[in-house]
Amino acid sequence: MSDSIIILTEEPLSAVDAENITDLYGPDDDVELVLLVPADTKRHLLVDVIDQLTMLDLPGALHEFREKPDTATVRAAAQETLDTSLAVLAAAGAKASGRVADGDAVASLVAQVTETGARQAVVVTRPHAVADTFRRDWANQAQRKLGLPVLHLYAGSGFIGDS
Repeated sequence: MSDSIIILTEEPLSAVDAENITDLYGPDDDVELVLLVPADTKRHLLVDVIDQLTMLDLPGALHEFREKPDTATVRAAAQETLDTSLAVLAAAGAKASGRVADGDAVASLVAQVTETGARQAVVVTRPHAVADTFRRDWANQAQRKLGLPVLHLYAGSGFIGDS
């Protein structure tokens, strides 16, 4: 029987992310990665603008004021993130499956971990200055609900979030 590692991501996984994730287990371990991509991250406008400004990304901050896309567009983008990420994991030699998660992202992660009896949960996000500082990020929320450590990786880097 294989162990599961549940991964919640808001960004398409890169080769660096796949390497960081596959380093969590040995080559002889029978591990299945289950990827969850939320259809809607339900971000707060002011928090998103502050996040962009802390990264000195003025165009990104202004981008937050654009009209938000409709549900079908958001779901299609989540499916594209899922497909890209699964292809990257497969290229890294990982056995992976996944789905687009509806509703609350953290609740979906907690339910999947509980359902599969997963040995580990991993959250991959870009840095979110406000949520990370005040421990309101997905990894900290999931850790509180699961009572288990949740690894928080920043997308495209080897940096680990503080969860």
